[in-house]
Amino acid sequence: MADTVLDGARYGSMTLRTVSVRGDSARYRGQPRRDALLTARFGTGDDALLLVAMASGARAADDAHKAAQDAVRWIAGAVGRSRNRLSDDLRAARRGSLKSGLHRLTDRCYGRLRARGEDLGLDEGAYTASLRCLLLPADPECRIRLFFGVGDGGLFRIRDDTWQDLDLAPDETAAPFRFRATVAQPGDALLMCSGGLAEPLRGEPALAVHLAERWGGGPPGMAAYLADAQTRVKGYADDRTAVTVWDA
Repeated sequence: MADTVLDGARYGSMTLRTVSVRGDSARYRGQPRRDALLTARFGTGDDALLLVAMASGARAADDAHKAAQDAVRWIAGAVGRSRNRLSDDLRAARRGSLKSGLHRLTDRCYGRLRARGEDLGLDEGAYTASLRCLLLPADPECRIRLFFGVGDGGLFRIRDDTWQDLDLAPDETAAPFRFRATVAQPGDALLMCSGGLAEPLRGEPALAVHLAERWGGGPPGMAAYLADAQTRVKGYADDRTAVTVWDA
């Protein structure tokens, strides 16, 4: 299990940066990173879909890192098999179909996690993880950005140098699934992150100001993005996983 993973890409006017870093607490205890991160592209050219999935295993669970890795792999496989329908729905902006379809795929992923936990002889619900995903069309004419998932974390946007918290409480009729479709504007920076970064962003205004200054003006280089994501805040030592999408 790597201590740190870092990735990036550019598609037309959209620039992507992703990072997952083991927290100081896990390093001190000699534990693996509980966060998992997966970036996948399905298809080619303007028809391609980009999926970025992150998961955080349950705190103190011995198999937390394995559950997180299974969650991101299984949701990626499910999205890949459904990419044609998802791509059509994105282009047509059929948000109802997208929400119901992604909800089904997410439910199946969690069903597999439950079954895996049973196979391992674990207590019910012990083999699980928080899961958050961004689904992005490579087509520059389609500026819809889809977020979906289950569990803790954050979804933020920097627009006009101002932080906006876009995260929603789970849908009461379909708890605990979360879904949000946003339309990107030039200059936006959309951030999806695990709880290890969302908590200090919400709890320490100085961190939010610092990252708005660093990321509000456009995408940094890979090394700079890694350094920014590792900005230390006293009292917060969990794994940090972040995905940021800049639209020009």
